[in-house]
Amino acid sequence: MSIDTSPAVIGTQLGYARVSTTHQSLDQQTDALTAAGVDGARIYADKLSGTSTREQRAGLAALLDYAREGDAIVVVGIDRLGRNAAEVMTTIRELGERGIVLRSLREGIDTSNATGRMVAGVLASLAELELELGKERRSAARDARRARGQAIGRPKALNAQQSALARRMHAAGEAATTIATTLGVSRATVYRVLGENDER
Repeated sequence: MSIDTSPAVIGTQLGYARVSTTHQSLDQQTDALTAAGVDGARIYADKLSGTSTREQRAGLAALLDYAREGDAIVVVGIDRLGRNAAEVMTTIRELGERGIVLRSLREGIDTSNATGRMVAGVLASLAELELELGKERRSAARDARRARGQAIGRPKALNAQQSALARRMHAAGEAATTIATTLGVSRATVYRVLGENDER
């Protein structure tokens, strides 16, 4: 049995480029996309940090809004679609469900054919496995800390004595800025401690 590797007829080719800082240039990616046949006017781009959520990527949002069934989205590498494997695979799955082809130049993936869809499916499965393993590791670490009677979550910025001092200073009329400077924490931390006192 032969596997169909020929690309299907597709609609508009759309490009997406992303760099992780505003100091980096998009030129290399846009050059590669235009060389692959994408019209320069159809390239969407984002210059955002790796910690930005998908919702904060205006270029990606505009691209996904514009793309229609039969169109093809071309990227230099699939890592451009998200900041982690889960985000990348969510986008790939969404494109597949909408009948939009994904072409990745670096990995040679083209979901318009069976081989490309298979590779994308394997990548999605691996990403889901990594997510599950990560959840199991975090859960095991929490259970171990709980069994030892250790605190779970981020340590508090102020201990009980410092929190009491902050409340006394506040009661004496000291400004939050002064309290924060004295204790070496942010004003937000001071407000949080004072708020906890109000809730009691």
